[in-house]
Amino acid sequence: MLELDSVTAGYEPRRPVFRGASLTLAPGESVGLLGPSGCGKSTLARVAALLHRPDAGRLVLDGTEVTAWRHRAPREQRTAVGVVFQQPRTAADPRLSLADLIAEPLRATGRKAEAADRVAELAPAVGLTPELLTRRPHAVSDGQLQRACLARALTLRPRWLVCDEMTAMLDASTTAALVAAVETYREQTGAGLLAVGHDRVLLNRWCDRTVEWQDCLPRPRA
Repeated sequence: MLELDSVTAGYEPRRPVFRGASLTLAPGESVGLLGPSGCGKSTLARVAALLHRPDAGRLVLDGTEVTAWRHRAPREQRTAVGVVFQQPRTAADPRLSLADLIAEPLRATGRKAEAADRVAELAPAVGLTPELLTRRPHAVSDGQLQRACLARALTLRPRWLVCDEMTAMLDASTTAALVAAVETYREQTGAGLLAVGHDRVLLNRWCDRTVEWQDCLPRPRA
């Protein structure tokens, strides 16, 4: 279970982006989080991915409450969640080839010897050719780079995926390909999915259920 309970989070002291948000995701379930730009859903996604410490509330991951964030989180928790961001250009190191980008999590966790085999396995799954793997981000399209970012998110075989507006900048064919790659991975592994977006049609087609952002927030008192 991935459970966000009464979470308050922001980026400036005493100025939270939202207060008291709650959301639950069961193992193997796909949940769409729908809301307009600027409402705070991406911040909630970053909390779920252990990338942003909330000001208040709890994140419970696989039955254990998360008490440390980013690189301070235990490896078992940190590697349980794979995340894909909206803008691949800001999420990718421009110095790395796409192959090195995909292998980055393995090198960071001391498993460099597995890199070549894992990249060879993931590249065709996300639609990357051997020639594209040799290129750096500036030499590929946004769609090709986002394919590599998705492969990177899958490299450590996470039990949970957080896709934060993953397809917002992509054309329809690339969107369909990336959604299909996520679903194939989920079918093979039973991973849970939190898909954040503002496209109601896409989320309704993709996910088991779609949650409106306002439904994550506490009800005002009568």
